[in-house]
Amino acid sequence: MKRILYFALTLTFITLWSSCRKDFDFAPSTGNLTFSKDTVYLDTVFADIGSSTYNLKVYNRSDTDISIPSVRLSQGENSNYRLNVDGMAGKVFEDVELLANDSLFIFIETTYNTNGNPLSELQFLDTDAIEFDSGTNLQKVELVTLIKDAIFIFPGRDEDTRVIETLTFDVDGDGTPDQTNLQGRFLQDDELTFTNEKPYVIYGFAAVDEGDVLTIEAGARVHFHANSGLLVTNNASLKVNGALSTDQDVLENEVIFEGDRLEPLYENIPGQWSTIYLFNGSVANEIHYATIKNSTVGVLCELNQDAPNDKLTITNSKIYNSSNFGILARATSIRAENLVINNSGQSSFAGTLGGKYNFTHCTLVNYWDTSFRQFPSVLLNNFQVNEDNSVTINNLDAANFNNCIIYGNDNAEIDIFGDSDANLFYKFTDCLIRYDVNGDPIDFDDAEHYDNIFLNDEPSFKLPFENDLRLNEDSEARGVGNSIFAGQVPFDILGNSRTSTTDLGAYQFVPSED
Repeated sequence: MKRILYFALTLTFITLWSSCRKDFDFAPSTGNLTFSKDTVYLDTVFADIGSSTYNLKVYNRSDTDISIPSVRLSQGENSNYRLNVDGMAGKVFEDVELLANDSLFIFIETTYNTNGNPLSELQFLDTDAIEFDSGTNLQKVELVTLIKDAIFIFPGRDEDTRVIETLTFDVDGDGTPDQTNLQGRFLQDDELTFTNEKPYVIYGFAAVDEGDVLTIEAGARVHFHANSGLLVTNNASLKVNGALSTDQDVLENEVIFEGDRLEPLYENIPGQWSTIYLFNGSVANEIHYATIKNSTVGVLCELNQDAPNDKLTITNSKIYNSSNFGILARATSIRAENLVINNSGQSSFAGTLGGKYNFTHCTLVNYWDTSFRQFPSVLLNNFQVNEDNSVTINNLDAANFNNCIIYGNDNAEIDIFGDSDANLFYKFTDCLIRYDVNGDPIDFDDAEHYDNIFLNDEPSFKLPFENDLRLNEDSEARGVGNSIFAGQVPFDILGNSRTSTTDLGAYQFVPSED
């Protein structure tokens, strides 16, 4: 009996309490909403690629609980935009409740679908609006997105199994094609020249088949989706033919490799795509006037160190924001001039398992500050430890660094170690090096390996954490370079002469620079 009485009293109390509350009574809105912005700009996206998520905050600044009769996209279900209102996804919403002096978030995304048809212009604006209520109470927030057209390269997909195409090529050099797990496809003959007419967007690995040459013309823009990259296979070549740009903000003649997210948030985020992979057997690869940014490994170059020509020649180029290595080289051969590498999660340049390397007037630094970094800016060795803990050794036949700057935000920015059963030949000449550690230090008086080293001098870069490695007026790298090496590379990365006075690194100091 007591339990029944208690239940009845409780029910009566809840009923009375509910009937007295006013905040469950929502009056229709009267057009007095306010917004965090009048127009939501969704920055720039490629056609057929989804945007980031943007937000709009809607405020009810009155003392009355209101219900917004409708929140909708002006183009309704035909809109390219998508909304999420109070956790509900859609394009049209009814009776959206908003408490007095409260707010709600609306999240906005867009994908402009071409349905396989090219855009009529290289880029254009896609617009819509979010409408709140209607009639005399109608309020709008405009939506604006810049859409860029592009050439898309992506692997095929089996119509029945939906399995994405993977690459098959001779991986182990035995003359027999091997099935790999790399999603991607080989470029067709009519795809072997990338022009500057439209950007290229690559899904998976775009591979250069045996005997083919991929030529990338000045001013081309190449964008990669996550886990994507370029792969140059046996007897194939990559030729990146960028040129000096007159406008260093626009870089109209440089070739730029980066991720496919164009929003400012992604401008300098490392690890957005995989790598440019110069596979075993690829030949005479050249990269001139290029920027390679935001990859996992900027360039992965392996094997063929005894080829008659350098496996990779890279000049007047920059590699930034690599989540692992700027250049990872394995038993290969590289010639580099006016090369700048910075902001790498491990080493900016790692020459591992031996090889042949010649770097002149390069700025190889590392101001990585995103996480702990294990390795120095420049790492050299002549061995590798295999998965079964066995060790493979190979001669480091040459590692010459001339008129270079090797620096960063760690104490020791070079490390050289090797197996005594293989060659370990290297020499640093007229280089500014940061190296200050306790324990067993490098002997920079060893003339066989070091000549005229500027140890721990201050290079004084303009904005090293922002990848601006130009020299300030007070830089101790100014005027101390060897004129012989300057004669081999008479102009710096920006086209300035370095023969009358020679600065170290890729940049010659110019007083008129900002």
